[in-house]
Amino acid sequence: MVVFVHITCVGSVNQRVGMFQSLGDNLSNIFDKLKGKGVLREEDVNAAMREIRIALLQADVALPVVKALIEQIKERAVGQEVIKSVSPANMVIKIVQDHLTEFLGSESADINLNAPAPAVMMMVGLQGSGKTTSSGKLANYLRKQHNKKILLASLDVYRPAAQEQLAVLAKQIDIGCLPIQEPNKPIDITKRALKVAKQEAYDLVILDTAGRLHIDDELMQELRDVKKLSDPIETLLVADSLTGQDAVNIASAFHEQVGITGIVLTRIDGDGRGGAALSMRHVTGCPIKFMGVGEKVSEFEPFHPDRIASRILGMGDVVSLVEKAGQLVEEDEAKKMEKKLRKGQFDLDDLAKQLKMMSKMGGMGSMLGMLPGLGKVKQQIDEAGGVDDKLFKRLEAMISSMTKQERRFPKVINASRKKRIAAGAGVEVQDINRLLKQHKQMSGMMKKLGKMNKKQLMRSEFGKLLR
Repeated sequence: MVVFVHITCVGSVNQRVGMFQSLGDNLSNIFDKLKGKGVLREEDVNAAMREIRIALLQADVALPVVKALIEQIKERAVGQEVIKSVSPANMVIKIVQDHLTEFLGSESADINLNAPAPAVMMMVGLQGSGKTTSSGKLANYLRKQHNKKILLASLDVYRPAAQEQLAVLAKQIDIGCLPIQEPNKPIDITKRALKVAKQEAYDLVILDTAGRLHIDDELMQELRDVKKLSDPIETLLVADSLTGQDAVNIASAFHEQVGITGIVLTRIDGDGRGGAALSMRHVTGCPIKFMGVGEKVSEFEPFHPDRIASRILGMGDVVSLVEKAGQLVEEDEAKKMEKKLRKGQFDLDDLAKQLKMMSKMGGMGSMLGMLPGLGKVKQQIDEAGGVDDKLFKRLEAMISSMTKQERRFPKVINASRKKRIAAGAGVEVQDINRLLKQHKQMSGMMKKLGKMNKKQLMRSEFGKLLR
């Protein structure tokens, strides 16, 4: 709740999942045309389907996938349930969302951890797809979310310093890593990793296999040998989401020759067209299990098809936002804040805590796409030059330059105090005035929310956001 209040008041911004930006914008424009028609005729739906087809092809979705998706959408969209519905345009959008979700995988696919220790996971993919980084991110995620003791092992004896790269990453996140021994072959490293994992009671071994610039027989045979020896519970294809049309060939080859159980999409925050996700999922039938949403080790999330479809269509993803906030907010701290809000209290220390939390969640630029109906707002902000996330730092600097009394009781801040605070934070007095004005507005909203009972709260604009 605390995070949402701050977002509502400050008007923070976010982006759609980066790689789906172009597709999302094109679909939004198509839907806007439909919404502009009072009555929706069959020819209107057909015209929209043609535009959706073009939008998908421009997003690098493979042609067979586009054909299958359009056929399924069209079959329902030209039916009587749409033409005669009270809101036909919204009905079409709902149908597109349903089928988009289905093509992305319908339901989230959990990682398979149902195996006696030490279980093995293989990371496969082409060179440069992000296997090593993803191996570290996955290890970090499984330790934090499932409390697993994990051993990382690099089987890449071809790429210079590949094994050292994994060792450095493992040290940074405090995860076990198999010591490097020269000379060695991938199959020998696998044997040694399994032996060490048993001796040192590891729960899980993650094998970071070698890649090539292109698929070849030698690579595939090596992967089959390692898989036969290690018997992994998961064989995850790490794929660059910017791959485009090649995604289908890559995914097909790895699935046919090695057999994969899931996909990890990397660079999902990039400005690619996004077709890889739809194409690989549909062609292999294997679920997308994780996505790398940034460069940091912590920026690694389970893939939720329904949430991604919602974000592509600009409908927000409040669930993910709440989950992300829940991971960052200590329960005791949340209860203290809730108690203060119930009393209508909200001082500048509270604002500083909100700013730090939002910064940890990726800043303003990583939150708009999770809020329903703000896709257009984000687009307008981008056209105006975007949002400066350094604003967080400036606001925090201003608050830090205040005394404890000033933070608790902002009303005592007079003209001379404003000059002192501005000098300490390296800003102008006008910036201090804007901060105090913003805080006053937020504090007023807190008081209103604090006086509401649950029923009144859910009827309010804030309640509408939560629904």
